[in-house]
Amino acid sequence: MLGKLTWDAIPWSQPIPLVAGGVVLLVLLAVIAWVIVRGYLPYLWREWITSVDHKRIGVMYILLGVVMLLRGFIDALMMRSQQAIAFNAPGYLPPEHYNQIFSAHGTIMIFFAAMPLVIGLMNFVVPLQLGVRDVAFPTLNSTSFWLTATGALLVNISLVVGEFARTGWLPYPPLSETQYLPGVGVDYYLWSLQISGVGTLLTGVNFVTTILKIRAPGMSYFRMPMFCWTALASSLLIVAAFPVLTATLGMLLLDRYLGFHFFTNTAGGNMMMFVNLIWVWGHPEVYILVLPAFGVFSEIFSTFSGKPLFGYRSMVMATLFICVVSFTVWLHHFFTMGAGANVNATFGIATSVIAVGTGVKVYNWIFTMYGGRIRFATPMLWAMGFIVTFIIGGMTGVLLAVPPADFMLHNSLFLVAHFHNVIIGGVLFAGFAALTYWFPKAFGFQLDEAWGKAAFWLGLIGFYVTFIPLYAAGLQGMTRRMQHYDVAAWRPWMLVAAVGVLILLAGGICQVVQLVVSIRHRDELRDVIGDPWNGRSLEWATSSPPPSFNFAVLPNVHGEEPYWEIKRRAIESAHLTPEPQYEDIEMPRNSPTGVITAFFATITGFAAIWHIWWMVVLGLVAAYVVFVWFAWRDVDEYVIPAAEVARLDRERRGARQAWLDAHARAEEPA
Repeated sequence: MLGKLTWDAIPWSQPIPLVAGGVVLLVLLAVIAWVIVRGYLPYLWREWITSVDHKRIGVMYILLGVVMLLRGFIDALMMRSQQAIAFNAPGYLPPEHYNQIFSAHGTIMIFFAAMPLVIGLMNFVVPLQLGVRDVAFPTLNSTSFWLTATGALLVNISLVVGEFARTGWLPYPPLSETQYLPGVGVDYYLWSLQISGVGTLLTGVNFVTTILKIRAPGMSYFRMPMFCWTALASSLLIVAAFPVLTATLGMLLLDRYLGFHFFTNTAGGNMMMFVNLIWVWGHPEVYILVLPAFGVFSEIFSTFSGKPLFGYRSMVMATLFICVVSFTVWLHHFFTMGAGANVNATFGIATSVIAVGTGVKVYNWIFTMYGGRIRFATPMLWAMGFIVTFIIGGMTGVLLAVPPADFMLHNSLFLVAHFHNVIIGGVLFAGFAALTYWFPKAFGFQLDEAWGKAAFWLGLIGFYVTFIPLYAAGLQGMTRRMQHYDVAAWRPWMLVAAVGVLILLAGGICQVVQLVVSIRHRDELRDVIGDPWNGRSLEWATSSPPPSFNFAVLPNVHGEEPYWEIKRRAIESAHLTPEPQYEDIEMPRNSPTGVITAFFATITGFAAIWHIWWMVVLGLVAAYVVFVWFAWRDVDEYVIPAAEVARLDRERRGARQAWLDAHARAEEPA
């Protein structure tokens, strides 16, 4: 009846996952009870859970990413502390639990922390920058989010019901085959990624369609903000690469469930084919994450330097160059497979060449700052910290692109340090910069600058104290994924890295305090006019937070920085443009389709993991019924009356005119 699921699936003999799971469950129940008792459930259901507003979906993506970032960081704390005390000793983590932790850490950080952060920013910002009211497929957007949340939920369920994969963040055969790991850990990995991968692929389709087909009047491709270009490139990579991931993991599922031999050595299988296919997806995935981060920094450097982005068209070309070339470098992840000197040389050269595109961007960012009036606000600090950190990561990457060097450093902690150098210095720094930068646009008040700067300095210092020692240990021959070790020369580096993680923890605490302090002082930090940073792109033309329809009248775009020109003219004349003619606006209705589909996807995934086949059939049929029900919906839009549109827009215009009057008085000679 329940397949392989028994009471033994709960780790009664392992206190760490049992206590951790119990605490998480209690906190979750307490939050649910608080929401119900305070009467917030109808509001959450109506305004958030069933919302198809791209801004709310973006905020939920980011919230999911932040929560999973905390979960993944706890795994990192456990790994670093284990290695700090595991010199000639077993440490406090049993080997099988340690293997689950480092596998879950990589999986969570890439798929359920970094990806939701990046996609959340794209959701919130791109339609506003394009001057439109929503994405191309709003209900599909909601479904994408909830499928991603389903994958994250399944990974966390594995903490207390069963186990997670002990393969690393990529489940290489033959270790991931049933013969070697017959438990459910690999199945948790496969089904969580298959379900969330469908959501990510739908997001890619949605944003490619939105950016190519839905833009404000007059906004040609070369008038789009740079973040929109990088979001387009990232979405194109998603559409091209994620089907490869789905097919690869599908073949591994067939190996495990039906005894196929895609990746086994018997009956014509080839385990190296899995490595090829997974990295055909895996290296573009790095750029799926990093390209939107580049777009974030382009917006921030321009805004806080008070200048247009230097070399806009060359930045576009560099973005598209990286997008294309990212599919030609995957083999550098396994130079040691024995493909031969010619193959290795080809991919080594391609890997070095792709650095040219990033180099163009770095020089353009530096030239953007050159001659500008730089303001060292928290987002700008994260951006400048990124440049230094990412250049170091890029140079170590070019070093690893040399096959003889890679033969020596492959599978060492040097590689781990390089990867974190790129992803933390690029994606995570961008995430923190973007959260600070666009937070007032989302919630109507700014974050406290003092605590934000403290978080930046602790984060930057903590990063270097954590990962520079890993470079050194890797050069001394320490391999990754070691649960314990007996080489005395490695221990000092592990102790320093453990201190670095504690500094990072202090930086994270500062960010929590920053949020709490900002909420308490939100009236003093209120963003009244909707443009707290003196921004240059169209999202700053709306109120903070924007209304559900974004723009009362779609902007007519002239030039590469339309909002900046409108603002300059308004400041010079001390008056806004004449009030437009307001009309009724049609907006998509909220829909529970996404959350209901995700609910049945969770049931289906969990049942497939434990081989509860009747439940799998029930979940699939129910999900199909939900989609049929949605397809037969008669009314899928609602109308916002022109009077309501006018009221909200007049409030925005009134605040802007008051600011213009105050600015004009301040500029008058004494």
